[in-house]
Amino acid sequence: MAILSVARSRHSLPPRFIVSCLSKSNASSITDDTSLASSASSPLSPSAAKSLLLREYDPDEALSIISSVPKSSSSPASSRFAFDLAVRRLATARRFADVESLLESRKSDPAAAQESFVATVILAYGSARMLDHAISTFEDVCRLCSTPPTTLSFNALLSAAVRAKKHRKVRKLFKELSEKHSISPDAVSYSILVKALCLSGKAHRALEILKEMEEKGFKITSFIYTTLLDSLYKKGEQEKAEELWNVMTEKGCKPDLATYNVKVMQKALHGSPEEVLESIAVLEAAGLKPDEITYNYLMTCYSRAGRFDDAIEVYKGLKNKACEPNAATFKIMLNCFCEKGDFDAGFDLFKDSMKHNRIPDFRTLRPFVEWLAKNSKVEEAKMVISVVRQRFPESLIRGWKVVEEELGLSTNRQDFDQVEAAES
Repeated sequence: MAILSVARSRHSLPPRFIVSCLSKSNASSITDDTSLASSASSPLSPSAAKSLLLREYDPDEALSIISSVPKSSSSPASSRFAFDLAVRRLATARRFADVESLLESRKSDPAAAQESFVATVILAYGSARMLDHAISTFEDVCRLCSTPPTTLSFNALLSAAVRAKKHRKVRKLFKELSEKHSISPDAVSYSILVKALCLSGKAHRALEILKEMEEKGFKITSFIYTTLLDSLYKKGEQEKAEELWNVMTEKGCKPDLATYNVKVMQKALHGSPEEVLESIAVLEAAGLKPDEITYNYLMTCYSRAGRFDDAIEVYKGLKNKACEPNAATFKIMLNCFCEKGDFDAGFDLFKDSMKHNRIPDFRTLRPFVEWLAKNSKVEEAKMVISVVRQRFPESLIRGWKVVEEELGLSTNRQDFDQVEAAES
């Protein structure tokens, strides 16, 4: 689900009626980000660039920000997330030529002599779903680093394939490239392979990989077990999942929060709220603290059972439980308010998602806007559309134009110009 920026873009300033929906503290963060953005043409540290990019979705602005990070700051650890964010912004806008130009230019960076640096480029190509470029970069490790590729770049490539949604290619890359470059896959390599097999619907093949790992002396981690349990539960193979859970505990692998959350998920999708609460109690008895993901599953189950007020109470209690709502939280609760028919509460929730910079995606917001418009909440519907139009590049809002036309909510460019003039 996309996270929309609350910072000002170079194309338009936030209208007064949007800013008024935000808290004073949030408005302060907007001012801070705007100040940072004004100096984006000056050299930026990777951390400052990351802060800007988290709130900037305009591809031109994203490119400007990341281009302001000097090469001397481009260490793998400090720049990885900033470049990855910039690549995601460009790829979402289908600016693949810009992605290629940006990432290929990194290969001329002096830091490209380090395999860890090249690995970040490989991963970034995966984020852009440009797997062929990721493979080409992996094959270029020997030239760039003056040394054969190791499991570092090999694992980066496998992860890039997963990021690129090319799950079925991971097994082939695993086998062919490890043989070609005499790389001995490590525990991380196998964990990525297991994940890819599960994502491609081959959980049974992934179970066979566990035997291979044990034969090679690799420890099977809770992450691997969790990946397999998630796949088995989602396929409805509860009995096999429970058998695997028992195997995991018998082998001395302690389930972590993510593992327990998978069990909570299974109850949320197929059981009753009471069963979900029982699973949460078991989680807490194990000395773990539920997080926002745990409560998302509880809210989902309550909503599925038509117990909307209970879901709302869970949402309202998140802050007291030191849990920060994520994008999925707002999606679940927006659907909940739509089902309940509570227009004002649904709109308040949307404003709350703005404050948290976690505005739901098009698929969730479209029925919400239609719901508002058909229930005499035209101004509110227009505001939602205005927020989306201000935060998405033109290439991503065509679907909203159709919604506007169908509901008679179209707002022309002149109207936006007038609002901007009033704000400036």
